[in-house]
Amino acid sequence: MLEKNFEPQSAEPRLYQAWEDSGLFAPRDASAIDGAAGAYSIVIPPPNVTGSLHIGHALNNTLQDILARYHRMRGKAVLWLPGTDHAGIATQMVVERQLAAAGNVGRRDMGREAFVNKVWEWKAESGGTIVRQLRRLGASCDWSRERFTLDEGLNAAVRKVFVQLHKDGLIYRDKRLVNWDPHFQTAISDLEVEQKEVDGAYWHFAYPLADGVTYEHPVAFDDDGKATEWETRDYIVVATTRPETMLGDTGVAVHPDDERYQGLVGKAVILPITGRRVPIVADDYADPTKGSGAVKITPAHDFNDFQVGKRAGLATLNVMDSLARITAADCPDVPADYEGMDRFAARKAIVARAEEEGWLKAIEKTKHMVPHGDRSGVVIEPWLTDQWYVDAKTLAQPAIAAVEEGKTTFEPASYSKIYFEWLRNIEPWCISRQLWWGHRIPAWYDADGNIYVAETEDDALAQAGGKPLTQDEDVLDTWFSSALWPFSTMGWPEKTEDLARFYPTSDLVTAADIIFFWVARMMMMGLHFMDEVPFHRVIINGLVRDEKGQKMSKSKGNVIDPLEIIDDLGADPLRFTMAILSGTRDIKLSRQRIEGYRNFGTKLWNAARFSQMNGCARVEGFDPASAEQTINRWIRGELVKAEREVSSAIEGGRFDDAAGSLYRFVWNIFCDWYLELAKPVFQGSDAAAGAETRAMTAWVLDQTIKLMHPVMPFITEELWAQTADNGAARTEPLLIGAAWPDLADSLIDADAAAEVSWLIETVEAVRSLKGEMSVATARPPLSFVDPDAATTARIDRYREILMTLARVSEVSVAEAAPEGAVTFVAGGATAALTLAGLVDIAAERARLNKEIAAFDSDIGHFGKKLNNPNFVSRAAPEVVQEQRDKLAEAEAGKARLQEALERLSRLG
Repeated sequence: MLEKNFEPQSAEPRLYQAWEDSGLFAPRDASAIDGAAGAYSIVIPPPNVTGSLHIGHALNNTLQDILARYHRMRGKAVLWLPGTDHAGIATQMVVERQLAAAGNVGRRDMGREAFVNKVWEWKAESGGTIVRQLRRLGASCDWSRERFTLDEGLNAAVRKVFVQLHKDGLIYRDKRLVNWDPHFQTAISDLEVEQKEVDGAYWHFAYPLADGVTYEHPVAFDDDGKATEWETRDYIVVATTRPETMLGDTGVAVHPDDERYQGLVGKAVILPITGRRVPIVADDYADPTKGSGAVKITPAHDFNDFQVGKRAGLATLNVMDSLARITAADCPDVPADYEGMDRFAARKAIVARAEEEGWLKAIEKTKHMVPHGDRSGVVIEPWLTDQWYVDAKTLAQPAIAAVEEGKTTFEPASYSKIYFEWLRNIEPWCISRQLWWGHRIPAWYDADGNIYVAETEDDALAQAGGKPLTQDEDVLDTWFSSALWPFSTMGWPEKTEDLARFYPTSDLVTAADIIFFWVARMMMMGLHFMDEVPFHRVIINGLVRDEKGQKMSKSKGNVIDPLEIIDDLGADPLRFTMAILSGTRDIKLSRQRIEGYRNFGTKLWNAARFSQMNGCARVEGFDPASAEQTINRWIRGELVKAEREVSSAIEGGRFDDAAGSLYRFVWNIFCDWYLELAKPVFQGSDAAAGAETRAMTAWVLDQTIKLMHPVMPFITEELWAQTADNGAARTEPLLIGAAWPDLADSLIDADAAAEVSWLIETVEAVRSLKGEMSVATARPPLSFVDPDAATTARIDRYREILMTLARVSEVSVAEAAPEGAVTFVAGGATAALTLAGLVDIAAERARLNKEIAAFDSDIGHFGKKLNNPNFVSRAAPEVVQEQRDKLAEAEAGKARLQEALERLSRLG
């Protein structure tokens, strides 16, 4: 007999170990009939080796595991390939902090080789944390194939790709702007940049016009915006939030259609402090409606200015070093007293000088977004530096075509827009990082600066004719090795069996924010090196937020730790919640929601326990198609429908629909109705009906456990084990290796479905009416008004069940509705519930009117907010949606009470 409760804390580790020991996480051996159709493969988005399981990982890996378990039960050879990312900057930061905390020397004092060895030591001791945590979630990855983006096999693949792309002219060295982190002294990707709103200012500076040039500047306007007064100016005003960059200005831009400045285009200004002469150029980037309409251009320190500079042929002058200190290396006209000054100190000094010398015209306080390094927390500096780049535009063209042609699809399809938008406007990809932990760039330099790109140092020396060489100090962007993940993890460049069987992969499950950082780059690399897309479908999961729709953060105190949830409630409730909420872009999650779905697992457990207590056991040779009892013919058909819905939803990547179908079938159909309808049969005197119903219950329970397994694997595996001796022996010792239910359409019985649906609809209608009239515990008489022969026969068959489940005193047939009865229609038949004498009509009417008034108040409150354009435009989208949801809920509640009030009026 099953224990009263499922204890996940003790069961889950034991069950996971049994799965791992069974070898079923690995794909089954290839057979002659497998072919492509017999394989299903998916590669895990490799979490950072420094990471711990967060709620986003829980969502993403739950969805992957559902796919893997489902296709495994379908008989596919499933490869879910796991691994971790070396996470260059994150890992280096962790180890540097540990060294500092222990009082050791810094990495630069330690030297590269010693430091990298320290990182490998850390990885061996602490780098497996997230892998162990994924096991706790139930991830059924093939751990025997686990990869690491810095393991030797992937190292070889990365070197080969770099060298080949360089030979193809698709990797090159160039001087361009990058996101520079002055703390870590490295370029970082856009994904590692966090925009923060800060208090700042626009400083308005007057740049004097060169050569005695003046112009008439409008200073007064009429109601139509036409200038009515002008003043003669020998300067042009520019505004900036970063005064320190003016030391690197090489131009001033105005819009070509801005009449104020058209006569100045081609003239020059004299840059204060440096005395540098810089031209005034026309460019659409300047916005006549913002500020003065004139913009200072610093090509070496602003991404937009860099593009303007390229179009106008302006010089690019670096005025900062790698630590974001002012340098005169490129700008000899920068005064010596600014040399070596921190950028923010320089800002204060320049503003003070501008005020002293009279060219500071105004200070406009503002809040604006400033880029910060997500790891260092310091302000990122756009910086001009020599880096390695990939010609992403060339590689992007086949990747665009593959999605256009449907070789790879997105689910939901709308996410392809993000993919296309980025690839069609792609910039060169900066792939070098000034770090020590990572794939060191396979390029060597001789004393004259010549570059030799090769897979090994020996190859480079051979190219150089034996000249002494020095390897490039930089490492590759972590995303470079990740871009090779689908094929490098399967053994490329070797022609392995795994590549032949499992590439291209079937699905990729990932988040929207890395469509361009990872998905697009895998497409580019996969098509270039494998001549095939890396995956057939990309399933985008949403972002998990708190119950109010706010982004989770430690500072807000609203983070839900999945490991704490697993400790307290087990993995299954978390997994089911992730699945059933996964259909939206923003998933609103609360602990209460997860606790609610723990009750769902408990419901299934109790159903199995109830079945055992009522003697339900598997019967050798039982054929559900032979069932004669109406409820048994009905439940087998409902099971078929549920299986079709769940299978279709999982295969379509609609995990919320799959979980919803499971919930409805298990809770509403099997537990709430079938087992209730079966109770009288279990307790009745018809031995044949009882035997059939017990056999059917055991059979349906087995199939239900199978359907539930991909989403809630632990509790279902335990039920499978605990019911193994319950009747005829099974051929499948572990549920993870069991076959998915194979159910024929012929098991659906339309007549049985119609009959039981009539019964359910009638009981629910009676319960609803009694609840509305506040007489839920009363037992009023129920009568059917002038029923046809079929309904009369049903009434005779189910009279006792109706009386029990609907809690009515009698069930009869009448020619007309009795006096004091409320009528309703159920299953096409008119019925009447006699409530006269049971309901205090005056008190009930007062109660309903009071509740309707409360709903009216809510409707007015929410409607007023939503009709306010300022609220709708300024409030966060999730707040506006919350108000809309509350309004709809209030309107529905009012409509429901008005219907009850109308029914009440019929009673008198």
